[in-house]
Formats: sequence, structure tokens, C-alpha cells
Amino acid sequence: MSEVFNVEEIFAKNVFTIGKMKQRLPRNVYKEVKKVMDQGGELSLAAADVVAKAMKDWAVENGATHYTHWFQPLTGITAEKHDSFVTHPDEEGKMLMEFSGKELIKGEPDASSFPSGGLRATFEARGYTAWDITSPAFLKEAATGVILCIPTAFCSYTGEALDKKTPLLRSMEAISEQAVRIVRLFGNTEATKVVASVGPEQEYFLVDKDKYLQRPDLIFAGRTLFGAPAPKGQEMEDHYFGVIRERIGAYMKDLNEELWKLGVSAKTQHNEVAPAQHEMAPIYETANIAVDHNQIVMETMKRVAVRHDMRCLLHEKPFAGVNGSGKHNNWSLGTDNGVNLLDPGDTPNENIQFLLVLACIMKAVDTHADLLRQSASDVGNDHRLGANEAPPAIISMFLGEQLEDVVKQLVETGIASSCKEGGVLETGVSTLPNFEKDATDRNRTSPFAFTGNKFEFRMVGSADSIASPNTILNAIVAEAFCEAADVLEKADNFELAVHDLIKEYMTKHQRIIFNGDGYSDEWVLEAERRGLPNIKSMVEAVETLTTDKAVKLFEKFHIFTKAELESREEVLYETYAKTINIEALTMIDMASKQIIPAVVKYTKSLADTVIAVKEAGADASVQAGLLAGVSAKLAETKAALGKLQEAEDKANAMGEGRAQAFVYKDEVKAAMDALRAPVDELEMLVDKEVWPYPTYADLMFEV
Repeated sequence: MSEVFNVEEIFAKNVFTIGKMKQRLPRNVYKEVKKVMDQGGELSLAAADVVAKAMKDWAVENGATHYTHWFQPLTGITAEKHDSFVTHPDEEGKMLMEFSGKELIKGEPDASSFPSGGLRATFEARGYTAWDITSPAFLKEAATGVILCIPTAFCSYTGEALDKKTPLLRSMEAISEQAVRIVRLFGNTEATKVVASVGPEQEYFLVDKDKYLQRPDLIFAGRTLFGAPAPKGQEMEDHYFGVIRERIGAYMKDLNEELWKLGVSAKTQHNEVAPAQHEMAPIYETANIAVDHNQIVMETMKRVAVRHDMRCLLHEKPFAGVNGSGKHNNWSLGTDNGVNLLDPGDTPNENIQFLLVLACIMKAVDTHADLLRQSASDVGNDHRLGANEAPPAIISMFLGEQLEDVVKQLVETGIASSCKEGGVLETGVSTLPNFEKDATDRNRTSPFAFTGNKFEFRMVGSADSIASPNTILNAIVAEAFCEAADVLEKADNFELAVHDLIKEYMTKHQRIIFNGDGYSDEWVLEAERRGLPNIKSMVEAVETLTTDKAVKLFEKFHIFTKAELESREEVLYETYAKTINIEALTMIDMASKQIIPAVVKYTKSLADTVIAVKEAGADASVQAGLLAGVSAKLAETKAALGKLQEAEDKANAMGEGRAQAFVYKDEVKAAMDALRAPVDELEMLVDKEVWPYPTYADLMFEV
């Protein structure tokens, strides 16, 4: 039997939780910390010194030697610089371990070495990390030893946000302030804040380490740039929710244990649709902690895979022809006195507060569909969005039959006098219970779907940070709440005013609702008729960040300045160009150094065979035909390789920015596809013993 461990005992073992603070801090310091966490403000330096010592003592007791300000720069992953707790030895030569409040609160990493989009010049190195008191410190156990990780925000010397956390925290304050105005209108005087909660489902692939190391494309690009389909893919649908294989199960067990120790509430695990694809889902948490935890999840997935002689692939489309990976971002809003603003109740047609919240979200998503689409844009996701496993690039909302009917009644008559019931599901088997079914089905093709008491934003890519999608969601809904509150707070007759406002918003923005098949060609035409944007690629989405509409939104709620938005626009264009550049160079390297030489060697073997068979007086037509076919594809490959090199040289010669990014999208990517096509055909013709790389069958079915 495998080792048994008690989840309750190990959960958050490596986290400096509120409970540990309460145990280790003097009562007055703990109260000050809790007040800042709940209400905002600054911790006094004296209190920070006490917290720092308690945190250091706890960390050292658990084997820590170093601490780091753990932050999330615009690279999309995390960053850390380790400093030990050691100080100068005392006069007797004894080493002292110290950690001050100043060191806890503020760090100073090099700001010019991270992407800044022009906010910082190369020679302007100073930047600051600031302790996020709302996200608990934790211990990372790795080859470097035990490291105390302190979640922080990262900003420049001049105060601009250089990270993903700072705007997220700003957006959380914005939506809380505006949502409190809404609940006050309905008589909730006890709530002091409204919290955005998130539960991100994480999809991933696992492949064997030795096979991974034989694929330069997986090493450098995170996805296969060449690869013919295996004889079997996902068409039998036997992998989805199938029995978890022993090797994968051992990995999942270790992953769960590591995540539980780090306070991540890993809840669900299963096989996903594609071979070698799996999923992990946590329980909901406050948005900023969910963002931090999702970064921890991705890092831990990769680290634990190494222990099991595997590699974890988080790219959105590591294998062509089978499902890619996403990250369903489940988002909801709740007051600090326990009211879920997205809970429709048993009779949603009578729940006026819910209907107003729903109307505001309809308005937000319709008004800023372009921004929401951009928030789920990354290079890898371009391969996935619109394919059969992912929502289309068109933003729409799925409400389900019950709510769609309520909206229809309100729009057409101004009154929702009834709502559809779920009814009873009868199985027809006497030994199985009949049970109440939900009032509506689900829609897996919808990008933004209501799923009972939350919205599921299904477009986010598996490797991407969820900070940007949640920052955008919070911001656009905060704006809608603000505009609604501005009207209703001045109304003489609140009941009449809220009724009229709900009808107005739902009527004006009902075009965003679509409950049908988002994969269908008909929907693309219908969305165009409705005037919904269809932004098909990452580079086309980037400019939505700096429209007048976007700048006005973000500056109004102090989430981004115009300069911060322009910097992110520049970073995204650079990221796209650099990513495609790496992929193109990897393809050129693989094709010229291994694939073409291997095929040339194979054609020589075929030619020798043709000669030998003919000299023996036998029919060599099969061998000659194979030689002709392989030689033709080899010539096609060589020509395509030359064109890719030309396109790459053209893109490289351009200056960085929008124009270069579009050349990579329109010309380099097309040349890459043109090179891949004959190579994948060659893989089907060439002797497997000669082919230089593990195939899709090797990678996906031999884990």
C-alpha cells in the first residue's frame, strides 16, 4: 500500500496562516494586522517588526534558511530573489538569524530586467516589491532548501505597476466599493465589502521525461512543432474520466500532498479528453489568493512531474489534432456577511437584487467584450480558441433556459411573472432515486456561462496567469455597478427606478446572450449580424487595451494609468513576436539539422535497395515509388524551410512593436505551417527507426 497521510494534519502546514499569526503574535499586534487585512491601511513599523520576527521564527523552525519577495512580473510567471536570514556574527562568533519589519514590507529587485513596456529604461534599475498582507506567506521546499516566500506587489521607482498583482488588487477594491453601493440600496447595512472569489480549473498534459528530452520543440516552445497524428486520438472518448493509470495516479497523489501543504485546496482530479491530458480543480478563494495559488499550482505541477520522470506541459496546444488545455475561471461575488450576489434563489424572477446584478453583468460583458477577449489572449491560446474543445473567439453569455426566459419576459413586457422549474429527473430504474434536476442545462461552447451561482469564463489558456482575466472582470462589472448606483441613489421611487433600469440594461444588451452552439458556423454569422466583435488572434486583441473607452474605464477606478496600459500593449506585442521567433528558429533547427539529414539517409537506403532489387532481377516498383514519394516531400520540405528562413529574416529585421508582431502572425506563422505539412507527411513515410524524434503515439500513449 502507498503511504497514508492525514489531510487535516498537513493542510496549510507550510503556510503562515491567520491561525499561526494568532498563536504567535501579541494580541494587539494581531488585531492591527487583522484590521489592515480586512479594512486596508498601513501596518506600523513596530508591528511589522513583531510580525517579521514571528514569521522568521516559524520559518526557521521548519528548516528555512532564506526568504524571498515572491512576485508576478509581466512575464506571466513568478519571480524570486533569495536572501538568507543570517547577519554579521556577534563578538563571540555566533551567527545570528534576523528578519526586520522593513525587510518584510519592502524589497528592491532590479526593475529594468523585467518587461516594462518602456516604463523603465535599461539604465533605470530600481524597483520595489511591497508585501501583500492579504496573501499568506508560505514555505517552498526545493533543492535550494526551504525558502520563506512572501507574496508581494512589484512597482517601479516612479510608482507604476510592473506586475499582475497590483492591478488585480486595485480592481478588487474597485468592485468592492461599487458592489457595496448596490447591496446598500437593497437594505444590506451589515456588509462592509464585497469579495470577488475565483476557482480556476487547471488542465495539463504529462509526458515521459526521456521522450520529452528528445524533442527540442517541447523543450524550447512547450509544444510540438512537428508531428503526424497517432493512429488513435481521442475519438473513442475513452480517456475522459477514465481509470487513472498507476503512474499518473502516483503523480496526482504527490501533487495533492504538496498543494495541500501549501494551503491550496486541491479538490478534483481526473483524466481529460485528450490522451495524456488531465485536470485539477481547487475550491473557490478570494481572487488574489486564487491567482497566487494558481501560480503555485503550475509551478508545483512541473516540479512534481520531474520526481516521477515525467514533464508537465501547460501549453494550450502541445499536440495538434487533439484537445488543447484551458483554465476555466469560475468567478463570483459575495458580501462579507455571507450573501452571494450571483445566487438567483428559487424564484429568480422575484429576486430584484439578483436581476439588477445580472443586468449589470450583461451590460459590462457587452460593453467591454473586446477587453474580456483580450484578457484571455496569449500566443498559445491562438491555437485553441474556436477549435472543438474551446469557446469561439466571440464573446457571448450563456444564461440557460430559466434565466433566458426571465430576461425575455422583462424585455418584452417589463414583468417576469414566472420562471421555469427544473422538475424531477426520473431514471426509470426502481433501485435508483429520482431527484430534482437543475432548471437549465450547461453549455460547454459558451465563453462566459452562468452555472448556477457563478460565471464560468472558459476562454483562459492553461499556461496563462488568471490575474488579467479577473482584473478585467472586476473592472468592467465595477463600472456597471457604479453607473447603476449613480442612477438609483438619486431616484425618488427606488422600486420603479430599479425596475426600469433592469429592463433598460437587459433590452439594450440582450444581444450578448446566446444559448446555442458556439462552435457552429451559423453563430459566427449571427454574431456578426448582432454586431459582436470577433477578434481572432492575440495580436488583434492587444490594441483594445488602449482605446479611449478602456483608458477611461481603468483610470476612473485607478486600476491602470494610460502609461501602464501602453506599457502592457508594448510588452504583449514583444511577447508575441519573441514567442513565434523562438518557435520558428526551433523548426529551422530541427528541420535542417535532424529531419532533412535523417530523410536524406533514408532515401540513400531506398536508392540502394532499388538498385539491389533490380540487379537481382525482381520488380523494384514499390521501392522506386516510395523513393519518389519521399524525395518529392523532401524537396517540398527544403523549399518550405527556405521560405520560413526568409520570413524569419524579414521579421527579425524589423523594429519591435505592432508591425513586427503582425509580420510574425501573418507571414512567419504561415511559413511555419507550410514547413510542418510536408514534414508530417514524411513522418508517415519514413522508417520509424530512422525518424529522429518520438512520435505522437510515443508521447501520448506511453506515459
